[in-house]
Formats: sequence, C-alpha cells, structure tokens
Amino acid sequence: MKKFKGKSNAYGSLIEKYRKQKGLSRSDLSRELDLIDIPISGDELYRIEKQMKIIKDFELIAICNILDIKLEKLSDVINDENAS
Repeated sequence: MKKFKGKSNAYGSLIEKYRKQKGLSRSDLSRELDLIDIPISGDELYRIEKQMKIIKDFELIAICNILDIKLEKLSDVINDENAS
C-alpha cells in the first residue's frame, strides 16, 4: 500500500474536525453515506480519520458534501503537508 508521508490518506484529520464541528458521530456520518449508496462503517471512518485507510475519490467527495468541506480546505491540507 502506498503512503503519503507515512499515512494512508492526507485528509483524515480534516474529516474528523468537520464531523465533530457538525456534531455528528461516526455512526451518524456512516448512515448519511449509506443513504447515498456509499457504505462506509463507523470503524472504517475511524481508520480514515486516523489516516490508516485509503479513501477513494468518490468517498472523499461524498464526505465533503455531507460535512460542507470546501475544495480549498482540501488544497490547504496538501499545501501544509508539502511545506513540512
């Protein structure tokens, strides 16, 4: 499995931050994703948030739509990682 700076994805902490800001549990987010036919369990969300699981592009887009994460925030994460 390829990793980005030792992590399986670059966006996990951003997803966790926005999920908590919206007052959603991982189970809540999992249910929201299931409603749009993207089955991701609470356990898988945990692994995504802790950057231990690769996230597919369509999963990331769906999560961003649910959590109201703007594209600029995703770019900021990559720019911050590259600056390190």
